[in-house]
Amino acid sequence: MTTETLLIELGTEELPPKALKSLGLAFRDGIVTGLAGRELGHGEVRWFASPRRLAVQIAAVQVRGADKDIEVLGPPVDRARDQDGNWTPAAAGFARKQGVEADALEVIDTPKGARLGLRKTEAGVATSDCLNDIIHEAIAALPIPKRMRWGASRVEFVRPVHWVVAMLGEKADHGLVLGLPTGNTTRGHRFHSSGDIVLEKPEDYEQALADAKVVASFEQRQQMIRDQVEVEASALNARAVIDPDLLDEVTGLVEWPVALTGSFEERFLEVPAEALVSSMKEHQKYFHLVDEEGNLKPNFITLCNIESEDPVQVIAGNERVIRPRLADAAFFFETDKKTPLSARVQKLESVVFQQKLGTVADKTRRVQRLAGALALKIGAPVEQAERAALLAKTDLVTEMVLEFSDMQGIAGSYYALHDGEAEDVAAAIAQQYWPKFAGDRLPQSGVACALGLADRLDTLVGIFGIGQPPTGSKDPFALRRASLAVLRIIVEKGLDLDLRDCLELAAGQYPDGVLADGTVAQVLDYMIERFRAWFEEDGIAVEVFRAVAAQKLSRPLDIQRRVLAVHAFSQLPEATALAAANKRVSNILGKLDPSHPFGNVSTDLLAEAAEKDLAVQLQSLSAVADGHLQQAEYREALASLAALRAPVDQFFDDVMVNAEDQALRNNRLNLLKQLRDQFLAVADISQLVVSK
Repeated sequence: MTTETLLIELGTEELPPKALKSLGLAFRDGIVTGLAGRELGHGEVRWFASPRRLAVQIAAVQVRGADKDIEVLGPPVDRARDQDGNWTPAAAGFARKQGVEADALEVIDTPKGARLGLRKTEAGVATSDCLNDIIHEAIAALPIPKRMRWGASRVEFVRPVHWVVAMLGEKADHGLVLGLPTGNTTRGHRFHSSGDIVLEKPEDYEQALADAKVVASFEQRQQMIRDQVEVEASALNARAVIDPDLLDEVTGLVEWPVALTGSFEERFLEVPAEALVSSMKEHQKYFHLVDEEGNLKPNFITLCNIESEDPVQVIAGNERVIRPRLADAAFFFETDKKTPLSARVQKLESVVFQQKLGTVADKTRRVQRLAGALALKIGAPVEQAERAALLAKTDLVTEMVLEFSDMQGIAGSYYALHDGEAEDVAAAIAQQYWPKFAGDRLPQSGVACALGLADRLDTLVGIFGIGQPPTGSKDPFALRRASLAVLRIIVEKGLDLDLRDCLELAAGQYPDGVLADGTVAQVLDYMIERFRAWFEEDGIAVEVFRAVAAQKLSRPLDIQRRVLAVHAFSQLPEATALAAANKRVSNILGKLDPSHPFGNVSTDLLAEAAEKDLAVQLQSLSAVADGHLQQAEYREALASLAALRAPVDQFFDDVMVNAEDQALRNNRLNLLKQLRDQFLAVADISQLVVSK
């Protein structure tokens, strides 16, 4: 089987740095998918992405796909000839479509009877013949939200395209791509290289670009950046804080990375470190440095895309650029401190939260009352929770936050301390947005938890209440994230809160007529569904969560304990049989009239040995399980009930539930109801039975 190395490269104007990695990976996947769809085998796949190129190199690509023996089926044999033995129009038409005479057709046995058909060998597709289509399909599938046109061309792409390489071995002419002829000519670094680079074979690609000052591999370039930054930091006995998103973005900005260290005046360190970091990271794409204690140092590391003959001048230029940004932050900080946060509350009256839900001041009043109520429930200082809620959003009208939006909460905590507010109040203001993303830290104090919960619950019931829940693609108020944050705070901080009660408290802060009827139930269902997704991500089967959710519980901490208990129970060897038995019991009881009078089990009416044994075992094990249930030890309760498997199996083998004698029948139904109720005290384990 003949194979060749495949190389495809799109040469462009500078691509969006934040999207470069996803574009590179998507382009790789698109090409690989195109080959797979045509059954073209290949070897190792490598992807490349730099500011001016997306490329894929694939080893050992089949030049032609394997031939396939196929059967093409035509009409049934009994409809192939007429009464005179001549071919029917259906048979003749089928033969004509296959390009053969009808006499060349043969009888092929199929599960649905004998059919007229043709066996033939279909030649594998030639890679060169379909490569242009594969490239276009991969380009069309790229995650580009908005494509652009350039010049007089009608071609669209994320950035103007200047050259296209498409080589299968030494063959490089594969038609037009994005309006340009494909070839074997690429280009190097915009400043360190000039002229075209002609590739003799695909394997020359990476080295040829390296010679032209381009590190084409995104991953290799990223590692070079990390290594250089760490070396520069170690020279100052410091540690560079390398944020993964910033590292991806910087990797997307340079083709030949050169790390340089700059500095700024120590006086700027009096400004909140988060504001300085924001200036360096968001605006200048610098990596900041900290000492052994984690304190910010007056230095930064920048990545250049060139090897300068005078790096001192490059550093000086970066220092000149960052200085005004830091000076602005210092000015805003000093200016804001002149007005206490409490004096800014009135300004929130002019800031709209949501048109139908009022201003941020309206939200503040609702959250203040709710935070106090929640603080009371979790044993946190009520006055501090209400004070933190009153001041929580005031930094939205400070100069610092107007300039640095990511300083929300952080700026407020600094100003609160400056104003002499309690440390718990200041900390709660800083932590009100925690967790900001999956895996992020949680609020630390009870005051901070009360504020964080109140803020999110107010938003959830408000936005749902005006009929704007999240859709598949739109979630402008980040309600999914808010729901998971509420659940994480309650569960991971061990807060025994009833979510339904909390939502009703939140809804109760709104004036009558603002929220639609049924809002609390709708939000509760939505949040419980988020809970299901949480457990699925942890590898817990959906049936386990459904077993607990069937109980219509609303205390997240209790739900979590039950889910973990049922998950552990589901791993026991007895679980499958007991789940099936509970399903059977559920079906039996479900067929009864809703008014059926259940009662206690009468020992005098236990006739069969199997039902006597089950009754004795159930009574004994129920006492053990109830002891565990009183301590919310759900795992231990279910583990003790696992011993019921043998007597339950024996009961269904030996005992007829629907006995003709009504007294016997009712007694047996009472026994089964007791069995089912005992398991239902934890969860509906009949849900563990997976439908086939």
